[in-house]
Amino acid sequence: MLIEVFADFSCPWCFIGRRRLARARELRPRLTMRTVWQPFQLNPELPPEGVDRRQRPLGKPVDFDRLTAMERVLEEAGAKDGIHFKFDRITRMPNTMAAHRLMRFAARSQKDDAMAERLFSGFFERGEDIGDTRVLANCATDIGLDPLAAHAFLISGDETDTVTTIDALGHQTGIAGVPYFIFDRRYALAGAQEPISFLPLFDALLATGDEIMASHA
Repeated sequence: MLIEVFADFSCPWCFIGRRRLARARELRPRLTMRTVWQPFQLNPELPPEGVDRRQRPLGKPVDFDRLTAMERVLEEAGAKDGIHFKFDRITRMPNTMAAHRLMRFAARSQKDDAMAERLFSGFFERGEDIGDTRVLANCATDIGLDPLAAHAFLISGDETDTVTTIDALGHQTGIAGVPYFIFDRRYALAGAQEPISFLPLFDALLATGDEIMASHA
């Protein structure tokens, strides 16, 4: 089964969604799945170097009381999935183009799912600036990729057009928020759903696969 996940690495609900998808997959060990992470930038207007997290974005005032309340909700939700959100460690909001490009690099070695986990954890649990090429090269090292090759890839600009095209396609096809999951390009599920929400889709596709196998027996 192909699972395409439209997500952004500065989105806390996408991190929660990744962990919940992983839990759901464990409940259906018979089903062979390949997860492909597709880019969906929530803040493409940010400069390449990002901005101070407490800065007023686009001239709009920040409601810090509301922000703090939202962070508490996320901390409680994340804890159930083993995520330790450390919002106080995040000093910059990154432009995530480079992170999405690095995912394309990791996919060449079938390590894109591991890279997704590393990027989410680095940003939300360690406060790393995932818009910085040196930080991203270190992420590559941590999942067993060549950091020099990763750094060379990042400074080359390779895959920028591909990421831009896929990102635009996601917006044009009506994806309004992330995470957004597409299963075998037949079914879709929006939001950071609980693991049980994935199971009917898994079972439907598993049954279809069984029927196909039976018809060729």
